Amino acid sequence: MRRAEGGHFWLLRWTSLRLRLIGVFALVALTAAVSVSGIAYWLNRDAVLTRAQNSALDDFRDSLQRNAASLPVQPTCQSLGTAADRIGGPDTYQVILIDATDDGTCAQRSENSTFSMDDVPASLVRAVNTRHTKDDDRYHLHWERISLEGHPYLVAGARINDDGPTGYMLKSLDAERKDLNSLAWSLGIATLLALIGAALLAQAAGSAVLRPVRRLGEAAKRLGEGQLDTRLKVSGTDELAEMSRTFNNAAEQLEGRVEELRAREAASRRFVADMSHELRTPLTAITAVTDVLEDEADALDPMIAPAVRLVVSETRRLNELVETLMEVTRFDAGTAKLRVDEVDVADMIMACMDARAWLDSVELDAPRGLLATIDPRRLDVIMANLIGNALKHGGSPVRVSLRREGGADGEIVIVVSDRGPGIPEDVLPHVFDRFYKADASRARSEGSGLGLSIAMENAHIHGGDITAANSPDGGAVFTLRMPVRPRADEGEDGEDSGSGAAPGSGDGGTAGGKGTGGAGGAGGPAGGAR
Repeated sequence: MRRAEGGHFWLLRWTSLRLRLIGVFALVALTAAVSVSGIAYWLNRDAVLTRAQNSALDDFRDSLQRNAASLPVQPTCQSLGTAADRIGGPDTYQVILIDATDDGTCAQRSENSTFSMDDVPASLVRAVNTRHTKDDDRYHLHWERISLEGHPYLVAGARINDDGPTGYMLKSLDAERKDLNSLAWSLGIATLLALIGAALLAQAAGSAVLRPVRRLGEAAKRLGEGQLDTRLKVSGTDELAEMSRTFNNAAEQLEGRVEELRAREAASRRFVADMSHELRTPLTAITAVTDVLEDEADALDPMIAPAVRLVVSETRRLNELVETLMEVTRFDAGTAKLRVDEVDVADMIMACMDARAWLDSVELDAPRGLLATIDPRRLDVIMANLIGNALKHGGSPVRVSLRREGGADGEIVIVVSDRGPGIPEDVLPHVFDRFYKADASRARSEGSGLGLSIAMENAHIHGGDITAANSPDGGAVFTLRMPVRPRADEGEDGEDSGSGAAPGSGDGGTAGGKGTGGAGGAGGPAGGAR
């Protein structure tokens, strides 16, 4: 697996900017090399062919002039043959002389020649036999380049005087073609070497350019991981150095801003914690008074009794909210820990429902004997919030099912479902947010908006999680997953576990009033998510 990931890393590395840089360098080098080689080839080709052509034509013209003077006015075939041998040769070019004699038309070739009039293009014959009345020369020489059986040749012809013989020559250009082929191979090798050199140059340039970029990427990654003291070493005055300076300035400003936000957050947490602790003392006295007033409510004046009951209800609600805020501060400060015990999960769910008089309102499918090492109080908080939320915002019947997955070291899965209208799609991502309420108009409601958030925190401290979804058959479905055994880094927290109320469960009031003890009146709906 690591080898595959490493190969994938190198593949990504070479298919990124480095490969594009090498490709651009190679493309530019290839274009330049091909252009230069092509131009050089065609210039040399033209020069070689022109030089060979002019040399052969000049020699043919001079030889034709010298030997034409020795021919009689009406030469014989024998004299034409002799002249043809003197004009051409097997090592230079082949010649044909043609003239009209008393016996008809005579055509004589030079010695050992295979040249015939069939090899002469008709266009050349017409050009040679065309009169040039305004030309001062004794004759006009014409030439063409042709290919015979795949070999290049130069063929030329001229008429001697107006009524003299006509001479044609055929010269092979194979030697020149071999020279040009050697030149083409040399230019091709030079192009390949230029391409390889460009690739090596691109690699060197890419390493020089991309090394600072790679360092910048690594620094940005470390900065994203929370290492706010990350800085880049700056050297030089080029654009990359300026980019490094910009990164360092941004990192420094970010570090300062984060430190400021952390200080503000810490101050806010201390304020909430201090406020909650300061409120507990007067609330304890007020709660004692309200308990007495509640006991005497039936004996009070009927005009005063409703106000007393309202004070009792609101005092209890305020007390639960303070306990919830204290629990929130423990989670934020990282001081909330587990006090675990091996319990029967089905018995714990049953006890939670029984304490809140929910046995008649909830269908329970929980097999006995499913043991898990968990914090009983925190599980009670989670179940109170999930079931209370379903009862208030969902529709009957509310169903709770329990199962175990993954064997002895697996996890327990508790599903709480209802038959209500479900959760709006735009609300689903926020149901576990603190103080979130789907209906903004319910700012003053029985719930504080913290119930589901507290439930999620209690699941996380066990190493578990809670998910919310809508059932295809209608209604909302909350799924709690917790490991059978908690994480090894969780220990006891005497202060946290000694609290008498169930923190985070202060969203309800359906638990049947006071006297729920450890359950702490957590029977209400959690968070007002729907």
